[in-house]
Amino acid sequence: MKIAMLGLKGIPATYGGIERHVEELSAQLALRGHDVTVYCRRHYTPTPGPHRGVRLRVLPSLNTKRLDTVSHTALSALDALSCPYDIVHFHSIGASTLACIPRAAFFRSWKVICTVHALDWQRRKWGPMARWCLRRAEWASGVFPHRVIAVSREMAERFRARGVAAEHIPNGVSSPEPGEMSDLAPLGVREPGFILWMGRLVPEKRVEDLIHAFRRLPVARQLVIGGELDGNDPYTRRLLADAAGDARILFTGGLYGPRKAAALRHAGIVALPSEVEGFPIVLLEAMRYGRPVVASDIAANLEALLPGQNGFAFQVGNASALHAQLTWMLEHPAACNAAGRQAEHDSAAWDWSPIADRTERLYFDAVGR
Repeated sequence: MKIAMLGLKGIPATYGGIERHVEELSAQLALRGHDVTVYCRRHYTPTPGPHRGVRLRVLPSLNTKRLDTVSHTALSALDALSCPYDIVHFHSIGASTLACIPRAAFFRSWKVICTVHALDWQRRKWGPMARWCLRRAEWASGVFPHRVIAVSREMAERFRARGVAAEHIPNGVSSPEPGEMSDLAPLGVREPGFILWMGRLVPEKRVEDLIHAFRRLPVARQLVIGGELDGNDPYTRRLLADAAGDARILFTGGLYGPRKAAALRHAGIVALPSEVEGFPIVLLEAMRYGRPVVASDIAANLEALLPGQNGFAFQVGNASALHAQLTWMLEHPAACNAAGRQAEHDSAAWDWSPIADRTERLYFDAVGR
């Protein structure tokens, strides 16, 4: 089949769960003999590829907070009209509003698919108007596509309650990669056993809760915060102010490649205090590396994390509860290591190969093969 992927920034993925999802899924589909094209934004993917057997179609966008996704997805959807695709696959509810373009092309026999990665209107970075638009986008993502995929069971059930036959196909995780402590030394990471957070520094990640909980711990180990730093961003400035005066707290910037692998391989604990997630890939990655994980008790985290078995949970937004859980984990290393081993075993359920198999079957069902 000829498949197009739209709605993401691009690949190779440098950050962002959607980008990593599409990179791994498209590469798996290419291995199965499909002709896959990923539409990429010029400011994110400057060269056209190919990459891992996948064609890259690089187009411009209006690179602003509110217009980047919609402008690039609209241009990509219009460009797709001239190509003989069998599947046009949109990623994210914001991008899926533009699924009306290929659906309106009645002269084409292609099928339109949408993957819902998160309910973006829940994110605190959006103002009232943007939230209103994203709520309408959630409606559109269940109306325009021929098939809907949700990466979490919670979101799939939400769509089914509206009468949309959403298929639950989760995010996946790749095999562990080598990484040495020497890769982290230039960033100021002194020794293994640190507490690790990785992701985008945005309010819904609630990194401030982790900083406040950590500062009360009487330990010498470090807190490593791996995320791109923007000195003009109010939330980033707030986190830097919260951490000021505690030399144990280290902001490394984004962690990629060997440095990311080293951080996951040598962390003592991985913490995820988010209030909003789709189905977090960083949680699956921590599990794959066998790390003890402590995560907020939101539904998206608890689809993978079983408190007391393969990880630990605390009440979302409660920094005191997180402090208590971290204290317990530091005092019970044997229990933490056992949870990490169980997490590594359980993570096999999210290998990319069977996830690509399920997506491929959905494609074949959509086109009637």
